[in-house]
Amino acid sequence: MTEDALSSKTRKPNLLLLTQRIPYPPNKGEKIRHFQILKHLAKSHNVHLGCLVDDPDDWQHGDTVRSFCADAYLARLDRRRDVLSHLKALATGDALSVALYRDPGLAAWVARTLETVRPDVVFVCSSNMVPYVMGHSQRGLKRIVDLVDVDSEKWRAYADKAFGPMKWLYRREARLVLDLERRAARQADFSTFVSEAEAAMFRRLVPERAGTIVGISNGVDCGYFDPAGDFAAPYNVGVPNFVFTGTMDYVPNVDAVIWFSNEILPSIRRNLPDAQFHIVGANPTPAVQNLARIRNVTVSGRVPDVRPYLAHATAAVAPMRIARGIQNKVLEAMAMGRPVIVTSDALEGIDAAPETELLLADDTASFAAAAHRLAADVTEGRRIGEAARARVVADFSWEGRLAGFDRLLAN
Repeated sequence: MTEDALSSKTRKPNLLLLTQRIPYPPNKGEKIRHFQILKHLAKSHNVHLGCLVDDPDDWQHGDTVRSFCADAYLARLDRRRDVLSHLKALATGDALSVALYRDPGLAAWVARTLETVRPDVVFVCSSNMVPYVMGHSQRGLKRIVDLVDVDSEKWRAYADKAFGPMKWLYRREARLVLDLERRAARQADFSTFVSEAEAAMFRRLVPERAGTIVGISNGVDCGYFDPAGDFAAPYNVGVPNFVFTGTMDYVPNVDAVIWFSNEILPSIRRNLPDAQFHIVGANPTPAVQNLARIRNVTVSGRVPDVRPYLAHATAAVAPMRIARGIQNKVLEAMAMGRPVIVTSDALEGIDAAPETELLLADDTASFAAAAHRLAADVTEGRRIGEAARARVVADFSWEGRLAGFDRLLAN
């Protein structure tokens, strides 16, 4: 780095950024958002990044992340310590999710950074990372907490569907996470969420901080997700193909593909007996892997590129019954110019017109009917897909969406 470049870099304000997972590669919801935030903030700030690494494959990306940072500390999140951390949380009254992301080395690094760098801004991504800076006082320090979703509502939804001890455990988590979310909002200058719907829900939960709660949506990289690319078909395109993308150990995604495979797909096959369903995403749980026993259901696991699966799909599907915030899978499929069939929960935060830019279906019969319609009329699918891409190109650029953070930082 030249002396002039170094001088320019040091003139930037210092910003402490905490993310619960290394924000690269951007291959799942939170990491997509956090990587784009890191890139955006690095243009105007010296970023000091603290994060955890829960996937051993992600250590190879440390240098990529550091290239955006003045300093970075990557801590190992060992999944083998889950049981111990959860037992400790039950004994101390902490939320289980918070205990999982607690690391002494990262805590010490955060404390040193706050003391020696004295950052101008603390930017925390997710409620799980808030305890690392909870209670720190520094005159003139701006605090932004990107809660993304109202996680306490997610745990409450899990409790509604659970039985026995798990229902009690999820209810406990919902209560403790909500308490943490409220405390974070009271200490932060601004609390941000991935959609206006999530922000509005949180305003009802913390009405005294309503004026500091802001919705800042995700975008999508329309240059990367571009249907003009040359993508070899990863499956037989001579039959109808329906595709779901997402991390497959995430409870809402697991629920969605089980519903589609067990209830929606049999209805589709009454008229489309050869229809295929492709579940594309890393870390499929045993329950998801078992779906591959169903005829013409494939479970891919991690793939290097989801675009070929989307490019040749009759439709992408997002049959979400438990969902919080915005669905990147929907934005990416729209950017690829494919028709998407969504539930109302999957449409949250996406200003797209049903029937024109996607299809909306909230029960088995209507979902199957939408699938039949798109398989029967290729022209209709092309029309919806083209309108979908036009919508995200016009309204969902990352730079345009993340400019909302610039306004908060300047406030």
